[in-house]
This record gives sequence, structure tokens and C-alpha cells, in this order.
Amino acid sequence: MTLLDTPVPAVAAPAELAPAARLLPSLAAVYRAQLARAKVARIPLLFVATFQSLGILVMMRGVVDGGGNPAAHAVVAGSAVLVVAFVALNLLAQYFGRLRATGGLDHYATLPVPPAAVVLGAAGAYASFTLPGTLVTAAVGAWLFDLPARNLWVLLAVVPLAGAALSGLGAACGLLARRQEIATLLGQLGMSAALLLGVLPAGNLPQPVQWLRDLLPSTYGVEAFARTFEPAPDWAAVLGDLGVCAAVGLCSLTVATWAYRRATR
Repeated sequence: MTLLDTPVPAVAAPAELAPAARLLPSLAAVYRAQLARAKVARIPLLFVATFQSLGILVMMRGVVDGGGNPAAHAVVAGSAVLVVAFVALNLLAQYFGRLRATGGLDHYATLPVPPAAVVLGAAGAYASFTLPGTLVTAAVGAWLFDLPARNLWVLLAVVPLAGAALSGLGAACGLLARRQEIATLLGQLGMSAALLLGVLPAGNLPQPVQWLRDLLPSTYGVEAFARTFEPAPDWAAVLGDLGVCAAVGLCSLTVATWAYRRATR
């Protein structure tokens, strides 16, 4: 028997790759993982965010009259949404900035999950911590400024929509910053902007500053919540502000997903 007569073993067909992970199951898995990791470390920070907003309410009560004063509406609504800005914008920018600086993004890049699931899961986990603090701040603010508290349920829509917009912005800042210190700086600047432009009554601000306020994603959440303190709220305007907030949130999360792909490459 010659070498040419030796039977050639059959080449096995290449195995099929596993199907790509779907967005919603991946999002749920990342969300649960982030929530489990953050619930211990973030609770003290949530307390700080809530305490900070309550301190602003007490300070502004000394200079702003309560009751039907529109300035009081802006102060209470801005202080409540500031809790969201502190956690969703500031802390998320620092988190993604630290991940990029320490190589932690490599871990997420190896997971068989879509990039959008990583960004949305982390953003959702951070935003989830803001609801209790926001409700407490709004309730205390309504009591301090003698405002009706019957429409606080609107926060159930304001918090996720404003949280999505601010979380996307915070994640993009952390992922696009070349250094961790820059990500921290951007997060602090964003939170300061939410504080100064969201809590202070818009009618007392110069026109150029009002234009900057219109560019801030949290402004529309503040406006939607502030309208509910009126004796007869304009619900069409409230829905309009929430719609703008949702659109801005979609855009900011899209930018954050692009920034994640860029950072992992």
C-alpha cells in the first residue's frame, strides 16, 4: 500500500457560532450585576446627594417666599432633580472614567452582550438609586414652601427620563475623557450646572444664561415637575417637557453607546 492510497480523514465542518445575545436579556443581566455591586457603595453617596439637596432647600427658603410663588416651584423641582444629577451624571462619569483608566472596560468588551446593554444597564442601575432621595427631597420641599404634594407621582416619570438623559451624558463624559481626572472634572461641572441652572428661578437669570439652561438635559425634567405645583397644571406642557426629556435621553444614550464602542476599540 503506497502513501497515495492512504485514506484522507474527513475534515470536520466548522462549528456554528452561538447566536448573539439579545439586547433585553443582556440589559437585564448587566442591570442586576451593577445593582448588586452598587447597592452597598452607593447608598452613602445617595444619602449625601439627598442631604445636599435638603440643605439647598433650607438655604433657599430664607430668600424665596413659599405658597404660589413660581420661584418656589423652581427651587423645589430643581432640588429634587439635583439628586438625579449628582448620581446619574457626576458618579456615572467618574465610574466610566475609572473603568477606562484602569482597563476595566476590557472585562465588559469580552462579554457577549451588545454595547448598548452595558451602557443602559449601568445607567439604569445608577438612576435607580435616585428615586427614594428625589421623593424625600420633593416632599420636604413641598412642606417647607407650602406647596401641594398631590402631584408628586409625576416624579415616577421625571426620574427615569431625566435620569436617562443625565446618565447618558455622564457615561459619555467618562468614556470620552482621556484621563480619569478629566472625567471627574466633567462630572463635577455637569452637576454644578444642574445646581446653578436648575435650582435658581429662570426669570432672574440673564438671557445668555437662560439659553445655556435650555441646553441642559435636566431642565425639562425640572420644568415638568415645577408645573405640577400650579393650582391648575397644564398637563399638555408637562407631557411636552417630558417628551423633550425623553428625546434628549435617547440621543445622549446613543452617544454614550458610540463612546463605549470607541473606548473598547
